[in-house]
Amino acid sequence: MDCITLEKKVTAANYDPLPVVLRDAKGVWATDTQGRRYLDMMSAYSAVSLGHAHPRILKAMAEQAAKLAVTSRAYHTELLGPFLEKLVQVTGLDMALPMNTGAEAVETAIKAARRWGYRFKKVPKDRAEIIVAEDNFHGRTTTIVGFSSDASYREDFGPFAGGFKLVPFGNVQAIADAITENTCAVLIEPIQGEAGIVVPPEGYLRELRALCDRHNVLLILDEVQSGLGRTGRWFAHQHEDIRPDGLILGKALGGGVYPVSAFVGTRELMSVFDPGSHGSTFGGNALAARIGLEALAVIEEERLVERSAEMGDYLLARLREMRSNIVKEVRGRGLWVGVEVDTSVVSARAVCDALLAHGVLSKDTHGTVLRFAPPLTISREEIDWGMERIERVFARAIH
Repeated sequence: MDCITLEKKVTAANYDPLPVVLRDAKGVWATDTQGRRYLDMMSAYSAVSLGHAHPRILKAMAEQAAKLAVTSRAYHTELLGPFLEKLVQVTGLDMALPMNTGAEAVETAIKAARRWGYRFKKVPKDRAEIIVAEDNFHGRTTTIVGFSSDASYREDFGPFAGGFKLVPFGNVQAIADAITENTCAVLIEPIQGEAGIVVPPEGYLRELRALCDRHNVLLILDEVQSGLGRTGRWFAHQHEDIRPDGLILGKALGGGVYPVSAFVGTRELMSVFDPGSHGSTFGGNALAARIGLEALAVIEEERLVERSAEMGDYLLARLREMRSNIVKEVRGRGLWVGVEVDTSVVSARAVCDALLAHGVLSKDTHGTVLRFAPPLTISREEIDWGMERIERVFARAIH
């Protein structure tokens, strides 16, 4: 039985993968079981921002796994403090709470925001409200899908928790109109990823920061995909020179080899937690802390933020120069680009399949947008290799 057939037989069908079986990968390249090589233009939704099998990450992982991996937070380790110290340093915030996955970090942020609302803003008990954006994607837990505007994420998973208000993304006035005395936080992605790499209008985050300040409302940003260099800054919100009250991080924090996430916030916000109020058996374990610390060091010392800005400008320019009857819009920032496809001609999934045949790994979202988010280590020559094949696919009409 081949790998795809076996996987379909024993795996719940919550994904619809492209028809390729990957065997190994290094840097920006992956190889399938037939020996064919592919340029990875997805990097696992930013989880592999440092590239596959980065030697420094693998070395740190092997050394730490052989020494001490998991103890739970029932005990101190010598690595958690240095890891979170570095994390608060690069974010410009004060304290952090380590978790494993992005969705767990989002849930942590929700709990923190609500408790802050009751303890600091004096919102009446069980009345706290959080404002979120339409077309958001913050994870897959029942709480999170409960405030999604995508019906397919919600279907037959209810009943859902209340306390969330949906407003259009990129519209500050809509948020202003939604704020009440019970509003404790605004929770948004500074650039929407799953929605199709949607960049808000210039000044949106600055205006939102000022609005939240006027109304004593927390501004919490989900930078699980957009953070850690993806957009050409350490964090996407730095393009508008603001400081959030809370920042949700994950994916690239694990160096492409291990799930590591964190919720980072101001000292006041993080003070709402006390022993027993939140936790995770694996969150902040010694192995995760060592990998996270090394991942931050690699990003800084290999200047991957600057590389993302430079290579991102180049990739965007190349994509915008393309002439094709299937391209409606090219948008993005840094090495994070969405190409909106004219679905009257072809679906974005069909374009993904065509790119796969030409040796380029990508993935569509909602059948309408093709995403390009290669590892931040990608070179100009590797972008050129990929663009030759992308242009070849986009130059012809696909039916």
